[in-house]
Amino acid sequence: MTDLKSLIREVPDFPKPGINFFDITTLLKDPEGWKATIDALKARYEGIQVDVVVGIEARGFFFAPAIAYALGAGFVPVRKPGKLPAETETVEYALEYGTDKLQVHKDAIQPGMKVLIIDDVLATGGTASAVAQLIERLGGQVLGLGFLIELDFLNGKTKLEGREVYSVLHY
Repeated sequence: MTDLKSLIREVPDFPKPGINFFDITTLLKDPEGWKATIDALKARYEGIQVDVVVGIEARGFFFAPAIAYALGAGFVPVRKPGKLPAETETVEYALEYGTDKLQVHKDAIQPGMKVLIIDDVLATGGTASAVAQLIERLGGQVLGLGFLIELDFLNGKTKLEGREVYSVLHY
C-alpha cells in the first residue's frame, strides 16, 4: 500500500500558533494515494449492508460519496445551518470555546436505516459524536464511523465509546 502519511503535508501553526495542521489536499491529488485511501475505507465496511453514508461538512464530502459509491449505498450530507433547502433536524454541540450546529434533511434518514458516518479527521470527537446522535434521533442505526486520520493524543474515541470507529492513519 502507498505510504499515505508521506502524502500528507504538515503545516505548523495553522490556523493558529501551536496547531499542526494535516493538509490532505496533497494526498487527494495523488492518484495512487487517493485510491489507496478509498480502498482502505471500503475494505473495512465491505460486506456490511449500508443504506447511506453520511459525510460531514466540509472535508467529509471528499470521502463519503466515494465510499457510498464503492459500497452501493446512498450519500447524505450533514451541513452547517442554512445550507440545506428542505426541513432539517439540527444538533448543537460544544466546541472548545462556545457551540456549533449541524443539520441534516429530516427525510434523509428513515427509521431503521443502516448508516455509516465518514469524515476526514477524528480529533476531539465532538463533531462525530453529535452527528451520530443526530442520525439516531431520526431513527437511523449508526454502524460505524470511519476517518482518514485519527489524532490519538486528543482522545476523540472517548466521546465515541461503544461505537465502532476505524481510522486509516494515526498520529
